[in-house]
Amino acid sequence: MSDAILVIGATGNVGRPLVEALKARGARVRAASRTGKAVDGAEGVAFDIADPATFGPALAGVKSAFVMLPTGSMDPKGQLLPLIEAASARKVKVVFQSVLGADADEAIPYRQVERALEASGTPYVILRPNWFADNFHTFWKPGLDHGVIALPAGAGKTSFIDTRDIAESAAAALTSDRFDGRAFNLTGPEALGYGDAAAILATVIGRPVAYTPIDDDTFVGILTGAGVPQDYARFLASIFVPVREGWTSAVTPDVETLTGHAPRSLEAYAKDNADRLK
Repeated sequence: MSDAILVIGATGNVGRPLVEALKARGARVRAASRTGKAVDGAEGVAFDIADPATFGPALAGVKSAFVMLPTGSMDPKGQLLPLIEAASARKVKVVFQSVLGADADEAIPYRQVERALEASGTPYVILRPNWFADNFHTFWKPGLDHGVIALPAGAGKTSFIDTRDIAESAAAALTSDRFDGRAFNLTGPEALGYGDAAAILATVIGRPVAYTPIDDDTFVGILTGAGVPQDYARFLASIFVPVREGWTSAVTPDVETLTGHAPRSLEAYAKDNADRLK
């Protein structure tokens, strides 16, 4: 299977639609997950980013790989660099899902991973998505159920991106060499405050939803009260700093550059996921 494409995190919010997008292009997909089960008809392979012994079997006979860090991980360098080294040793092209703003400071761990990939000698594409629109039906769903989105985002605006647009961007990068050696900042079509987002969601689901800005300590208290470890709760609070500072409000044409279509709006996301949001 020397022409296979490996998808890390194949059961996740980006991985599953990426498997679908690649199969729609006729690609041979190897779906990597901890269980190793097949995903939507794609061959499954057991993979754990914390266990380098799983890297070789997952990468065997692969021409390109979608690489990302699982939710809950706090050590991008420690977990991603060994995988990138394993891929580059096999000359496997890497499409790496980084984060928007990683290039703002060379000290940012994700930026250091990007630099290592750039220096690895293997073909690569870097994707830096903004905050996922899908967070509203995953992480922020308990708040929606109570009619309140309480986050430490202040009045900051974000160009939320639909994970389907991330997946389709990755599929384009994985199946063509036209984008090799480049980085793309993936955003939605407009920057919205969380109050704007709440109004859109309320209209779609047919009940009131309000946004309540809170401080970091209150946010951490909510998370730890729900069972989130203290250190990870503090980390999650810290990533709202760029939102409050306005650094997540940029809008780019990069999704359209990669996919040929404009990114989906938050309203389109909400309508397509109404059952999940209600």
